[in-house]
Amino acid sequence: MKTNKLILALCAAALAAGCVTQKTYNTEVQRADAYAALNQKLSSELSASQAQVTQLQNELKVTMVNEILFPEGGWTLSRKGEETLAKIAPTLSNLPGQQVIVQGFTDDEPIGPSLRSRFPSNLELSSARADNVVHYLTSKGVPQASISAQGFGEARPVASNTTREGKAKNRRVEIVISAASRP
Repeated sequence: MKTNKLILALCAAALAAGCVTQKTYNTEVQRADAYAALNQKLSSELSASQAQVTQLQNELKVTMVNEILFPEGGWTLSRKGEETLAKIAPTLSNLPGQQVIVQGFTDDEPIGPSLRSRFPSNLELSSARADNVVHYLTSKGVPQASISAQGFGEARPVASNTTREGKAKNRRVEIVISAASRP
C-alpha cells in the first residue's frame, strides 16, 4: 500500500513538473500568433531579393545582404538601404514586449587599405554597420530601449567563403526579433 502511494505521489509530481499554467500557454500562443503575423507583414513589405524572413520557435529573423543596405566596402547606409529599412521601421516600432537585435556580419576578407585606418578588423566594420542600422531605425521611431546592435565580423558564416556567392551571403545584417528578457 505504501509503495502504491509513493508511486502515485511520484507520478503526480512528474506530471505537475511537465505542465504549464494556462497563462503561460496563452502567452506562448499569443507570441506565436504575433510572430506569424509579423512574418507575413515583413514578407509582404520586402521582396525576396531584399531580405529573407525566417520564423523560428521563439524569434523572427530578417536577413538582408549588405548590398541592399550599404555600398561595397561601406558602413553608412545607401539610399536603397534607407528605403528598405523604412519599409520595416513602422512594424519594428510597434512591438511591445519584444527586443530587436541588429547583428552585422562580414566575409573573411581582411579589411582593405582604404578602410584599415578606420576599422582595424572585420569585427569593427560589422559593428559599425549594425550601429548605423540601429541609428536609422531609432530615427524612424523604433524605441531605443528595445533595440541594440552587435557585430560579429567573419564569425558565424552561413556559406563558404571560398566562392563569391558564399562571401556575398556572409556579408549580411540580421534583425532578430524576440521576447524581451526580464531582469
